[in-house]
Amino acid sequence: LRYAASICLYKLYPSFSWRIVELMATSIADSPVWGALLAHVDEIKRLHLRDLLADESRCASLIHEVDGLYCDFSRQNVNMETMKLLQGLAEAAQVKSKIESMFSGKHINATEDRAVLHTALRARRDQTFNDNGQNVVPAVWKVLDKIKWFSERVREGHWTGVTGKALTNVVAIGIGGSFLGPLFVHTALETEPAASLAAAGRQLRFLANVDPIDVAASLRGLDPASTLVVVVSKTFTTAETMLNARTVRKWLQKHLGDDCVARHMVAVSTNEKLVTEFGISADNMYGFWDWVGGRFSVCSAVGMLPLSLQYGFDVMQKFLEGANSMDDHFQSAPMDCNLPVLMGLMSVWNSTFLGHPTSAILPYCQALSKFAPHVQQVSMESNGKGVDLQGQRLPFAAGEIDFGEPGTNGQHSFYQLIHQGRIIPCDFIGISCSQQGVALVGETVCNHDELMCNFFAQADALAYGKTPEELHSQGVTQALVPHKTFEGNRPSLSLLLPECSAYTLGQLLSLYEHRIAVQGFVWGINSFDQWGVELGKVLATKVRTTVADARKRKRDVTQADGFSYSTVRLLNKFLQSPVKHSDDATDIFPSELA
Repeated sequence: LRYAASICLYKLYPSFSWRIVELMATSIADSPVWGALLAHVDEIKRLHLRDLLADESRCASLIHEVDGLYCDFSRQNVNMETMKLLQGLAEAAQVKSKIESMFSGKHINATEDRAVLHTALRARRDQTFNDNGQNVVPAVWKVLDKIKWFSERVREGHWTGVTGKALTNVVAIGIGGSFLGPLFVHTALETEPAASLAAAGRQLRFLANVDPIDVAASLRGLDPASTLVVVVSKTFTTAETMLNARTVRKWLQKHLGDDCVARHMVAVSTNEKLVTEFGISADNMYGFWDWVGGRFSVCSAVGMLPLSLQYGFDVMQKFLEGANSMDDHFQSAPMDCNLPVLMGLMSVWNSTFLGHPTSAILPYCQALSKFAPHVQQVSMESNGKGVDLQGQRLPFAAGEIDFGEPGTNGQHSFYQLIHQGRIIPCDFIGISCSQQGVALVGETVCNHDELMCNFFAQADALAYGKTPEELHSQGVTQALVPHKTFEGNRPSLSLLLPECSAYTLGQLLSLYEHRIAVQGFVWGINSFDQWGVELGKVLATKVRTTVADARKRKRDVTQADGFSYSTVRLLNKFLQSPVKHSDDATDIFPSELA
């Protein structure tokens, strides 16, 4: 009945405010505009992008430019009616008021009763962001100023290791949001000329996986005397991070003595008690706050400390300024020209209404090779939910599967599927001016132009495709025509950045963070908790206890240990293999680290 009423209201009163009727709805799926969008799907599926792209006025209205970022939505499966309905959906879902609530410090993370203020991490000194009536910006800048002071002392050789050597190697230990965001930014800046010059003679490595292989790879070739370790753990209890931290501490002490921790290890945490018990002075602890989710923490000390040690605080401040610029746009721009809002609405349209749950992030810039894995975590940990804010099961599919690879590598990997297999909406990200220049005499174009020619071509190939008639006109045999036909009509957006710099990286980060938040606002879910990661960790504790006991007593695991038949067999198969473990008297390290 609600669905039928939605259609009638829409047909009779197309200019009617969806917000009025939405007040009677118990779920966004009960709102009139939701029903109107469902009905609109059939109309859109009858339209091909070849025809939609022929409408220049439509295309012009779907191109937006904000602070140097050029975003083209014209290759999305939308017409002007779709955009009107999606704006109605944003109104019905109260997206604007939810944005205001986030920036004003309301506790929109309801299940943890927390504000969501990662935007405060890149606030200008004169801005105000309140949590429980307290402006948090001075505290944020107090930490940033401390990072600036410390990173400059280390980089200038005033803070040295216990032997007096300069600390030119930094190992950042953390996992999830404490790793993926900083790694994305580090990888993107390594080849940027100004950042690369600032990092001359320095190394930054990340240790995330508890796998001893990662330990060996992260420490290989490093001189302990010139190595500074940054341990990143909000609670200082994350199992993988703390085992890695204890491992690296033992490595340092083995070579430098037990007292080396004070000069060679610092912490990013909120738990001063556990940090000091570990042996790190509270003076060498860099705090952050419970209103910062791990996956949104790259602008906090989590990212700013190791990245400032590598590139200098001045470079990283540009990163914060870029993110702040996009934050301002997200907070103040009208809904119909707000880039994160438009991207979020398009994603909801593609995944929930058109039935395309997977999204490909395709940067035509090798420096952005770690961007997709970061977005993957931010998106899938934020929006991988099955219930709404009231705990009710969602009556529709929410969340999307994100993956990606830089062009043109991806073209030789999975583009076959996105051209002729499943429909996967794509985000093409291009750079106007490359970080590096290569041009050979006699070549038609320079290397960067060759890369970008593919950026432009792939989006059009997905949109237009290639018809049987075109193939016949080119003399393709009938037997091959079905194999060489490209249906086209596959949606994408094109995002063009002027350059890949610290500033534009901040813009890009903020853009995708807010796009993901908008999706959650529309779906009516909490994008800022992550209860889904808890169960596996709890069960791992039980397995850890059993494995330790089975190895110590040289016994088999049985179902009496509380595991299923299949798990018992799997555990016993694993325990049959020899493993390098401590005999409680001797620590074991890879031979190259001993």
